[in-house]
Amino acid sequence: MSIAEKESELLDELGLFQDWQERYEYVIGLGKRLSAMDDSLKTEDRKIQGCQSQVWLDASFEDGKMRYVADSDSLITKGMIALFIRVLDNETPGDILQSDMSFIEKTGLKEHLAPTRANALNLMATQMKQRALSFA
Repeated sequence: MSIAEKESELLDELGLFQDWQERYEYVIGLGKRLSAMDDSLKTEDRKIQGCQSQVWLDASFEDGKMRYVADSDSLITKGMIALFIRVLDNETPGDILQSDMSFIEKTGLKEHLAPTRANALNLMATQMKQRALSFA
């Protein structure tokens, strides 16, 4: 499945919910289902700087594809990084670098976030692309 197809699938799922609170509950659930990140990976160099909450992101390159693992001390932030992981994990660095990440605007979640949390979405997307660039 391509990045665009994953984005479309995610937007379709979020579209099933009637209001933004239900969407947030769904996003929090995605975060709770993220694969566990080993505590040894929760280091300063893996921390996404500028986020209100603590967010750690690790990336590796396996069989030509990016693999991401992340964690946060905030359930909503963990859910937000889970959105990106769902779309970008197991994709090539080139495809990740070409993705425009506009799907996050289409979720409608950003407009109900505090400005600092909305900015965190941009920081997460940027960090994931930077990690992909390091393997491109």
